[in-house]
Order: sequence, then structure tokens, then C-alpha cells
Amino acid sequence: MPFIDIKVIAGVFSAEEKRKLVESVSEAVIAVEGEALRPSTHVVITETPSGAWAIGGRALTAEDVQAKREGAAAG
Repeated sequence: MPFIDIKVIAGVFSAEEKRKLVESVSEAVIAVEGEALRPSTHVVITETPSGAWAIGGRALTAEDVQAKREGAAAG
């Protein structure tokens, strides 16, 4: 009976992107655990306020992450 907590910075992902995350992660876990546990597979998205998430001592904002996403898309 897995409980999956996806943590993201608030303001980065749209409602549609969060829905896709929940569906994709759920399907990946169910593929391993078996279809019988689908009804008890729980997924939650926890949003951390922009600026309250840090990597290497540097706080990240939603704008920082959006800039990384845009940079990766540009190639």
C-alpha cells in the first residue's frame, strides 16, 4: 500500500502538469506492485513555497526553476 509524496516548488507546475505527474508516477508504481494494489496506491503533491527550497545552500524560486525549464527546452 504505497504512499507517494511528490515535492515541488509552488508555482512551477500547472494543474495539468501535476495531474500528469500523479498519473505517470502511479502507473509506474502499479506496474511494479501489481494491479491489485491500484485502489490503495496514494499519490500526493506537496508544494513548498517559492524560495523555501534550497540546494547547496542556495534558495530556489519558482522563477529559477522556470528559467531552467526554458533553458533545457531551448537546447
